[in-house]
Amino acid sequence: MSLLIKNIKVCNGKDEFISDVYIEEEKIKEIGNNLNIKADEIIDGTNKLLLPGGIDVHTHFDLDLGEFVAVDDWEIGPKAAAFGGTTTVVDHIGFLERGSSLQAMVDRYFEISEGKPIIDYSFHGVMQETTDEMVDEVEKLFNEGIVSVKLYTTYGGKLEDDQILKVLQKAKETGTVICVHCENDGSIKLLREESEREGHFDPIYHAKTRPNVTEAEAISRLAYLSKIAGDPKLYIVHTSTAEGLEEIKKARRYGLKNIFCETCTQYLTLTEEKYKDPIEGLKYIMAPPLRTNKDVEALWEGIANGDVDVIATDHCPFMFKEHKLKYKEDFKKVPGGAPGVEERMEIVLTEGQKRKISLNTLMDKLIYNPAKIFGLYPKKGSLAIGSDADLVIYNKEKYTISQSNRHSSVDYTGYEGFEVDFKVDTVIVRGKVVIQNNEVQVENGYGKFIKRKF
Repeated sequence: MSLLIKNIKVCNGKDEFISDVYIEEEKIKEIGNNLNIKADEIIDGTNKLLLPGGIDVHTHFDLDLGEFVAVDDWEIGPKAAAFGGTTTVVDHIGFLERGSSLQAMVDRYFEISEGKPIIDYSFHGVMQETTDEMVDEVEKLFNEGIVSVKLYTTYGGKLEDDQILKVLQKAKETGTVICVHCENDGSIKLLREESEREGHFDPIYHAKTRPNVTEAEAISRLAYLSKIAGDPKLYIVHTSTAEGLEEIKKARRYGLKNIFCETCTQYLTLTEEKYKDPIEGLKYIMAPPLRTNKDVEALWEGIANGDVDVIATDHCPFMFKEHKLKYKEDFKKVPGGAPGVEERMEIVLTEGQKRKISLNTLMDKLIYNPAKIFGLYPKKGSLAIGSDADLVIYNKEKYTISQSNRHSSVDYTGYEGFEVDFKVDTVIVRGKVVIQNNEVQVENGYGKFIKRKF
């Protein structure tokens, strides 16, 4: 199967130029003007943009929380991602019962994803215990192409500092990326207990009981633990606060070279004002919570100056009417998580350009850096000869995001009414058109599991 894209504006993360792109056997074969090559399919790219496919390294498809399961499974979630211009995801998998091996948790996700995704995908490992056997599994997973593992400093699966240090030390040996959800569990627990005693159950208290400093303290602690461990690869997921970002910058100043900062679309576009509506605010119950305009501006500044490395989504949708509204009387019982995998590329490109941030800089955060940090590059994340032909054609046109034009299973979008300037036209994964004319063009299971490596 061969494909030729003609006369399109190529945006490769460094330069922008009008060119043709020839694709064969899943790879980009040639880039040049007036290519005189026969192809099985030709796409006219006149007045359109061509970018590498988006890479979202923070999703939660089919996440089982016990009472609730995230409503986008491994068929629907990747389709929503594709409609939004994302061609590869790396999913943060869920826990099994205590005592389960890391391999068992990974194997569970191989089972539930088999034959479903239309885009390429991989998994992060996850740890809730640190027996010697489980720590040794970090190396085993690394050798099998799962080169990242997630830890939590809060929730039921949280690890204590000595356990975290043990994992960081192992990661230093293997080269594994350790992703950490950073919040101070004890502080949040006490503040929630106080809130309940005082009769505060509205969504705004979700934000008030998880103040900025609970994130910043945990990031600071992880950075110092990382220093003790010899500076392994430490990746802070969903950074949401100015104070949290400042702790990452401080860690870099005192010598950490392998600490990475991720933020998410919601922390760049939405604020805790959403929580003031006691009903609509339930849609935005997530951890960490939405913050203030000051935090939004600090994160955008971090994107512009290079302090923020990656923009992901933390896509984890639960139904508003069926799941979230059920617990409108107590924010603490509302399942935490929100959709976003479809909106990320179009919104961030639009909002970033409004702020005079270059397209190349935005592409670094959305595509290149996640590929590089997580062992996908140069197979993924590159619009260059020899790389996988994961490409997205955009129309530069305005349209309004609405639940009526979304493709997730969830019954709302947190970005209702957002006007964007970039609209996905055609999505190509390994040289095959998967989305065109607002329709899926391939069978379920076209996507491949990607073994990652450095």
